[in-house]
Amino acid sequence: MLFVQLFHMGWDHHGGLPAALRGQCRDTDQPTAALLRDLEARGLLDETLIVWGGEFGRTVYSQGALSAKDYGRDHHPKCFTVWLAGGGIKGGVSHGETDDYCYNVTKDPVQVRDLHATILHLLGIEHEKLTYKFQGLDAKLTGVEHAHVVSEIVA
Repeated sequence: MLFVQLFHMGWDHHGGLPAALRGQCRDTDQPTAALLRDLEARGLLDETLIVWGGEFGRTVYSQGALSAKDYGRDHHPKCFTVWLAGGGIKGGVSHGETDDYCYNVTKDPVQVRDLHATILHLLGIEHEKLTYKFQGLDAKLTGVEHAHVVSEIVA
C-alpha cells in the first residue's frame, strides 16, 4: 500500500471569506478534477481511495462583519463534509443530512470513528482486529466505542 497526503493550508476563514474561498478553489478545483480524470483514464481509480476533508465543519451563518466582501464562518464540530472517491466508494452518493440551519445532523449521522472504520475497510483492514492494550482497555484505531463501516456508501 502506498499513502500520499496533500495538505493545503488557509481554509480557516473567520473573515474575508469571499475572496479567500475563491483563491482556495482556484488552487484546488482543477487539480482535483484532473487527478480524478487521470486516475480513471489509467484504470487506477477503482484501486485508489481519495479522501478529501478537514478536521471540522464550518457554520453556514456569518461570523464577524457582514458585508458583500467581508464575512467569515466559525468552526462547527457537529456537522462537517468529507468526500470520498474511487477505491470502493459508490459514485454520486450523498449520505447524511442536517436541519435547515445546517447545525444538527437529522439523518444518517456518521461519527468520525465510523468514517475511520469505513476507510480502513476500503483499504482491506479490519478495524476490530487492530487492538492494543492501553491502561487496561482494548484500544483500537477507531476508539474504544463501537465503530461501524458505513455500508451505504461502499460499492
